[in-house]
Amino acid sequence: MEIAHPYLLFFGDVQDNLAAKTGLGIVDWRKDWCLGQVRLEGCKADSGLPDITPEYAVKSGAKTFVIGCVNAGGVLPEHWVESIIHALEAGLDVASGLHMRLEDVPAIKEAAQRTGRKLFNVRLNDQTFPTGQGTKRTGKRLLAMGTDCSVGKKYTALALEQGMRAHGYDTSFSATGQTGVFISGRGVALDAVVADFIAGAAEYLSPDAPENHWHVIEGQGSLFHPSFAGVTLGLLHGSQPDAFVVCHEPTRTKMRGVECPLPTIQQVIDATMTLGKLTNPGIRCIGIAVNTAALDEKEAKEYVSKLTRDYNLPATDPIRFGVEPIVLRLSEEFGAP
Repeated sequence: MEIAHPYLLFFGDVQDNLAAKTGLGIVDWRKDWCLGQVRLEGCKADSGLPDITPEYAVKSGAKTFVIGCVNAGGVLPEHWVESIIHALEAGLDVASGLHMRLEDVPAIKEAAQRTGRKLFNVRLNDQTFPTGQGTKRTGKRLLAMGTDCSVGKKYTALALEQGMRAHGYDTSFSATGQTGVFISGRGVALDAVVADFIAGAAEYLSPDAPENHWHVIEGQGSLFHPSFAGVTLGLLHGSQPDAFVVCHEPTRTKMRGVECPLPTIQQVIDATMTLGKLTNPGIRCIGIAVNTAALDEKEAKEYVSKLTRDYNLPATDPIRFGVEPIVLRLSEEFGAP
């Protein structure tokens, strides 16, 4: 799945920025790919991009109308359909990260066929993958693992890709979720892949590469989450990482959406090492990425300093403090670029 940019982002009439996290994530990391936004009356999300029409966007070079918002159940609200048809008729492809297929709405399907535009269901992939083989591939791989879901694995991977590139590394970001696909323009949403083929899809996303190239791979779920551990394990085995970073949110006491207690960082390191050795015996942890958004500046600095001492690993908030400590450890472990 390869989605053409620049994008025109659609936020519907969502009531807060959290509901617009897909589009806002794109703006955070690929603002130069975004020309503007479309918001319906009552929308309370705002990316800071100009509010423009699809016609103006097409004249400015836009290629894809991205539904940059989410809702409970991932179903397309009926009153959004008119805006999507408007975008198709203006000359834009349409891409959605919702769970339902765009073409399941007859009016959208008809408009796409009539205008010759493409519909992308980013969360639903029609491509087939082989089962994972575990065969050693050339190049190197870095994977973001997590103590829980939604702790910053995507942002950590993107920050590492950016930071490694600034230090001279040859890197590429491998997207494994719908927002990551929009940010990179390609990828596979692994949570929509049949379980037997998750590892094969991860192998597809991080293929053979030059020996000094690093695939920086977006993580999914957690090995300790009862709902999503299967996706995480398939991704771990298929991505075959040489290095991994543990991502953590320090204020949680239980895992997101369930009553299970949060694992420790050490438990995640140990489990990732044990299970990851199946496809890469040389796997090693090179750092800890902490989402300190809920902490003030002093608390955040003290917390990452304590983790650095306790684990003898570089710990940082990739967004607040940058990733240089982890990139330097990578150079120590695997050599400078």
